[in-house]
Formats: sequence, structure tokens, C-alpha cells
Amino acid sequence: MENFPLVLVLSSIIKIVIIVHLLIIGVMIMIWAERRVSGWMQDRLGPNRVGPQGLLQPIADGLKFMFKEDIIPDHVDKPLYVLAPAMLLVPALIVVAVVPFGSSITLFGNEIPLQIADVNIGILYILAITSLGVYGVVLGAWASNNKYSLLGGLRSSAQMISYELTLGLAIIGVLMLTNTVGDNSALSLRVIAESQGSHLWHWNFLIHFPAFLAFTTAMFAETNRLPFDLAEAEQELVAGYHTEYSSMKFAMFFMAEYMNMIVGSAVVVTLFLGGWHFFGLENVGGPVWSGLISFGIFFVKTAIFLFVFIWVRWTLPRFRYDQLMNLGWKFLLPVALSSIVVTGTLWITTDGNRLWIGIGNMVSAFIVVSIVAGLLVMNKAPEPAIPDSDRQITPSALDAIE
Repeated sequence: MENFPLVLVLSSIIKIVIIVHLLIIGVMIMIWAERRVSGWMQDRLGPNRVGPQGLLQPIADGLKFMFKEDIIPDHVDKPLYVLAPAMLLVPALIVVAVVPFGSSITLFGNEIPLQIADVNIGILYILAITSLGVYGVVLGAWASNNKYSLLGGLRSSAQMISYELTLGLAIIGVLMLTNTVGDNSALSLRVIAESQGSHLWHWNFLIHFPAFLAFTTAMFAETNRLPFDLAEAEQELVAGYHTEYSSMKFAMFFMAEYMNMIVGSAVVVTLFLGGWHFFGLENVGGPVWSGLISFGIFFVKTAIFLFVFIWVRWTLPRFRYDQLMNLGWKFLLPVALSSIVVTGTLWITTDGNRLWIGIGNMVSAFIVVSIVAGLLVMNKAPEPAIPDSDRQITPSALDAIE
């Protein structure tokens, strides 16, 4: 224990407790915010009866789930049916362990990083753990023994596997520009956040803007949010993979979606939006205040991105499934691959000039999208011509009046 002072051990336990509770509270806030923001966008009130401005509505919803009858249909595979919600919720909880939510604070002479675990393969950890979430969806769909649930599970598995490729490829360019490229610590999220610094031009979303858009879109698809909620699609699948679930088991699916939104937004802020940096404001104050300010900056950035989640949901209509797959395989994947090639080439030829890398990524993404769109238009099957003999000639309105 000489290398692990008691204050560090206690701080790790405290950080775990705080982060888990913040995630649960964040889910409640997001449920309230989604209803209020959607009401504001649609010119209606939203929840406003339970508590001031409807703030206690999530608590009422939670109590309703807890006291609702827990029905387990006779036709389900009971062990897998019970296991599936946990298989989706647990990865959403543990993936946040490697996300840095601030710089550090100094207590009793010990520097305590605002991060549960700074592992040198944090990116790989996130990609590995988030990929486990598909098992919860597939198990829930299969164990329900329901055709609507099975269709939703198949859709979700194909969707999540397809967009995971883009999710992983879109961050390779970011790793190339990390200061410790070639070192294992280049995969650490803390190192990636620190390498961006307080200068806006060093933030990765400007240098890798096409990869940023591809990563963000893939994250929407990974969390099954509109316009990518084909796994649920209430109008056609009744609710999809969780049709047969009720009470707290359904609530766990619901919580997992919002937790994935919160964690995904935090990862985007870390990789592309400078983490806890904001024009040097994170360095104001002493060793304690600077850490708290950095946490506040990270919190505000994450909250803004969560607002984008809600904004997109109530703005864009749901894709058809063929459009969903076309977007992932024919547009986002080539854009992510072109970003890797251009970033690597310009890193060598321009001696790491970020301006040229940013311009090159934008130009290459435009060229790739234009080529793919042109090929799709050229290969589009023409509509069959209708013979004149089959055409129905309807009288005009004037003839009908006469």
C-alpha cells in the first residue's frame, strides 16, 4: 500500500460513488429535459404539474415503474429474458470509468485526477465495452419469443455492428495527432484531452471535422436514437426488442439509452471538443478551484451536446432501413477511411501542419461524398414506363362541372 496512499484509495471509491449517482441523476434530468425541450420546440407546455416546472415528473415515473406489475410471459426464455436488461445497462455504467471529467485537484498533498481510472488503452476499453451493449438488445429480442421483438433485435444488431466500424475508424486520425503518437498512452483519453489544450484551433473537431460528423452520427446510431431508432419503431414494431418487457425491466432498457447518451456525449467532448479546456479558464484559481472549474466546463460542454441529441430527435424524421445502411456503409465509412489516409499523408508531407490537415480532410470528404452520391444516382434503376394503353385519362375539373 506504500504506492497507494489511503487518500487515493478513498478518493477512487468516492469518485465511483459520485459518478454512478451523477449518471442516475443525469438520466432523470434528461427525461425531464427531453419533455420540456420537445414541448418548447412544438409550442406546448410539457410536464408542468408534478413539482415546479414539472421537475419531479421523473421521480413520479420512477415510482410508477417500481410499483407497476412485473409480468413475465409464459412463452419467454426466462433466464435470458431477465438477464438482457442488465446486459444493456451494465456496459453503459462501467464505460464511464475511463472518461476524464476534469483536470485534477490537490488534497492533503496528493494530486487526485478527476477520473476513475486513467488506463493507457482507454479508447480500446470504450470500443470494447460499448460493443457489448448489442448483446442486451439481441438477448432481449430472442428471449421474448415475439416476432416484433425479434425483428427489432435483428435490426439493432445489424445497425450497431455496421456503425461500430465508422465509430472506430473516425478516431484514428485523432490518435495520429496526439502528442504521444507511437506510445501506448496515445490511447488514453486524458492524454488526448490534454493534447488539445486551450487553443480552439487545436481542438480536434476543427482539424477532423468530417471524422467528427461521422463519429457523432455513428454515436446516434449506436444509442438507437432518432432518426436511427429502427430497433424500436413504434409505428411498425410496437416497441421492438423490448415489446414484452414491463415494470423495472423496461425501465432498465430506458435508463441504458439515456446513460449511453450521457457517456457518448462525454466521449465526444473528450475526443473532439477539447475536454475540460476552455481558453485557459480551467487554470483559474488554486489547485482545488481549478479542478472544480474544469469539471464545470466539462459538464457544460456535455450538457450542450446532450441538447443536440434532443434537438435532432424532434427535428429529423426516421430513416428507412435501407437509407440507414446506405448512410453507414456508403457515406460514413468512406469518409472515415479518407480521413485516415489524408491525415497520415499530410502529417508526413507537411510536417504535422494542422491547417493543411484540416483543409485536406474537408476537401477529401467533399470529394468522397460527391463520388458516392454520383455513383448512387447513376446506378439508380429507372422507373418503369407506363404504356399509353394503360394510362387512365381522368376528366378535368372543368369537364366534371359541365
